[in-house]
This record gives sequence, structure tokens and C-alpha cells, in this order.
Amino acid sequence: MANNNKIKRALISVFDKTGIVELGQALHQLGIEIISTGGTLKLLKENKIPAVSVSAFTGFPEVMGGRVKTLHPKIYTGILHRRDNPEDVEQLVRAESRSIDLIIVNLYPFKETVARPDVTDAEAIENIDIGGPTMIRAAAKNHDSVTVIVDPEDYEQLLEQIRGKDGATDSSFKRKCAKKAFALTADYDAAIANYFSQDEKGGSQFPQDLVMRFDYKSGLRYGENPHQQAALYQDNAYQPASLLKAEILSGKELSYNNYNDLDACLELLLAFKEPFACVLKHSNPCGAAVGKNIALAFVAAYESDPLSAFGSIIGLNREIDIDTAHHLHETPFVECILAPSFTEEALKLLKRKKARRLLVLPEIANGKSENLTRYRHIQGGLLAQSADDAEVKANDLKVVTKKAPTKKQIDDLLFAWKVVKHTKSNAIVLAKDGATVGIGMGQTSRVDSGFMAVKRASGRAAGAVMASDAFFPMTDGIEVATEAGITAIIQPGGSKADDKIIAAADKAKVAMVFTGIRHFKH
Repeated sequence: MANNNKIKRALISVFDKTGIVELGQALHQLGIEIISTGGTLKLLKENKIPAVSVSAFTGFPEVMGGRVKTLHPKIYTGILHRRDNPEDVEQLVRAESRSIDLIIVNLYPFKETVARPDVTDAEAIENIDIGGPTMIRAAAKNHDSVTVIVDPEDYEQLLEQIRGKDGATDSSFKRKCAKKAFALTADYDAAIANYFSQDEKGGSQFPQDLVMRFDYKSGLRYGENPHQQAALYQDNAYQPASLLKAEILSGKELSYNNYNDLDACLELLLAFKEPFACVLKHSNPCGAAVGKNIALAFVAAYESDPLSAFGSIIGLNREIDIDTAHHLHETPFVECILAPSFTEEALKLLKRKKARRLLVLPEIANGKSENLTRYRHIQGGLLAQSADDAEVKANDLKVVTKKAPTKKQIDDLLFAWKVVKHTKSNAIVLAKDGATVGIGMGQTSRVDSGFMAVKRASGRAAGAVMASDAFFPMTDGIEVATEAGITAIIQPGGSKADDKIIAAADKAKVAMVFTGIRHFKH
């Protein structure tokens, strides 16, 4: 049965002291007695806010450098007794305790501590909070009678409740706070478990027990199709560039498909340091290019496949200036534009089309992070793998044909190799002068992807180079490319038919290099 008794006594013990002075002053003015500990008690008294120490309340001093301070029966009978249970109330009196109606607690910064590269095990251990989670769980369990606040952002609503409900909080608010409290302790314990799981990796980056938590960010209009429901969740522990950190400057809310496509766009943007632009549809690039400036890069990327670019996602890794904005503004039907920043002039122009979503993510300028783990849900489980961070440089290439590629061809081959890594398999990328001219992706046979790339390139395939994300099992893919005028090829090698593939390239008088690395993307 819901209990709406007035709050008479609060226990405050916080590591993050944001807003605690203002809250303490307000609670005191409302006639609520405050019990507190350590640094929180000191801060309250420094600001002339009356507060009773936990030691005075329990009759037991803080010991072991503060490791034991709130772990006392008087605290837990005060929190856990059921107000409508006569036996509980009688036992509270016998324990010489009093009701504690409000718990305001947040925890030692364990996750922030272990995120430091130089953290020691001793530091990690000392930042495992014991009393805090115990009080939080006790209050949340008895939320019918006790309000538990674990987030400074809830202080204002707490005061609104107390002032508007005759010194109490209503049952729905208490339950909402209890849910947040249990989510916090679950996340906290998960972080500790993941930290200790590092001991079991045995040289692997994958722990034996993986505990993950995501916070609800928002609902989405629908999923991949209008009849599917969808929502967005955030991993607050994820530090590198993420779409969930992006700010939407203009346009309607993002859809499920927008997020999928934008994530593929972001991954491709982070792969390039020089001015780079890409155009994506259905998580696949239909155009990509580097340039002397971002405007030239975008024009070259768009010209790769203007037909496929209708309804596309566009990404750029440099600030969008007014010159680039003019090109973007004239592009028919763009779903989203993602960039690290926009000039004021550029933003003003691009905002004219109200439906077009403009996203700014400054972290794009930082480039990609290393040693990340990628996850994918399957029915009943989760796949995990290290990110495809393998890079190939000119010195890594093995020339296998009689004809060696020129310096310019090598530059284009390496560019095409970067793009093909971000294209769904089977993938073929044709490129020339630092820009794609034709892309074939997602086909069940490599030769079909080759046909698609050549068709999209049309006459521009002549003089271009070709990248294949995996080896050629037969010579037909080579023949399709060389007949279209391809002059150099980059591929992993490793096929049983390599000798025949090399012979076909030699016959066509084109250069071919092996990387020894495959880039499947499924």
C-alpha cells in the first residue's frame, strides 16, 4: 500500500556534490532533518546547513578510513522498516533508531577511475563503493515508504514534489526513482565485474563474462519498415566518436534506417585523414573521394553515382564552408548531412530545406580509435570481434604481375582498398584520381559485383583501378574489369586459382598487387 507520509529525515552521502548545497538549504528550510557523512557533512556545515553526522545517529564512529560508516543496524532499520507493519515499527523503537524517509546517494567513480590508462589495481579496489549501493538498494526495495535519489538532475523534481504534496512524494515518483536506483547499482556492479573479467582474458580482448548496459535514449518513429516499432539506446561508457553524441542542427528526427546509414557513414569518415567526402545508401558507399579541399572531395564523391545518391546520407570530415554548402544544397533529396562543423553561412543556406537533417559531430576530426570491439546481436546471443583496423601501406603491397603499378596507381589502389573495406561483401570498388567511379556490393558472386561496378562506372572505368575485398576464385572477374579498361588491381590473394588470376592479368597487361589481408563486411 502506497505510503505518502511526510519526509521528516534525509540521509545525504554523495561523491558528486553537484547541487548538494542548494538542495541541503532547501531541505533544511522545509524542516527536514539531515544526516550526513564525511566530505558531504563537511560541505553542508561549511555552508551553515545544520546536519547530524552518521556517527552521532548510530553511536558508532566511522572506521577504516571511511570504509565503514553507514553499515549499521540503526541506518537500515531506519530505511527498511515498513511503516504500516506494527512489528517493524516496534523493532525500530527497540533498535533506538528513527525513520529515514529520503536517501540521497551517489557512488565512488569506479568507471571513471578504471578508464584511466595508468590506474592501479589498488586504486580500482578503493573506488568500489560498498555503503552507497547498499543504502541505495535498501531504499529502493522499500520505495513504498522511502524516496531514493541517485541523480543530481532529479533534485529539482524532488523539491517540487515535497513542496507540492505537503512534504511528501507520490508513489509514482518514488517508483520511478527506485527503478533508476536499481539501474545504477546494476550498471555499477557490471562495471566492476567487467574489470575483474580482464584477469580471465588470457591474451584475448574478450572477457569470459560480458555484462552490458544501455540507457533508453528515445523512441523512433518506426523500424526498418513502418509496421515495426523501434527505439534508441545509449552506451554511456562508450568514449569514441558516436552518433549519440551528435547534435541535430536542423531537420526532423532521425529514423532507425538513418541511424544505421549514418553509423556506416561515420565509420568511413573516420578512416581518412585528408579532406574526404562520402555518399551512402543502405549502409553502403555509392560514392567516395578525397580532394584538395572538402568541396572538391564532395563533388567527386557525388559524381561517382548521382543516380544512387538520391535519398542518400552524406558525410564530410571537414567543416562545411559556404562553397561546399552550395554544392550540397543543389543536390537532389538528401536525407542527412554529417560533418564535424558548419560555418554560419553554410548552416543558414542548408537550413532552407526543412526536411534535410543536419548533424554536427566535432569528434569526427579526432579520427578513429584503436582496439575497439564490435558487437552484433543474433537470435539468442551476441557476436563479438575486434574492429577491422588492419591498414595496408605501399610498402606492404606484393606485386605479383610482370607489370608493376605506377606511383599514381598505387595511390588510387590504396584509396580504393580503404573504401572497399567499408562496402558490403562481395565488394568491388573502381577508383580514379582519388575518387570512386563505380561500386558493386552485396552480391552473392564476385563477378556480379564486378559487372555492377563496371556498369555504374560506364566509360569512366577506362584508366581506373579496381579493389576487391576478397580473392578472385576464377578469372571471370578479372576479365570483366580488364575488358572495361581497368589498369591495376588490388586484392588479398590466397586463392587456389592465384596462378590463373595472375596469368589473366598479365595477358591483359595490367598490374596486380596482393595485400594478404581480406576485408569482408557482412
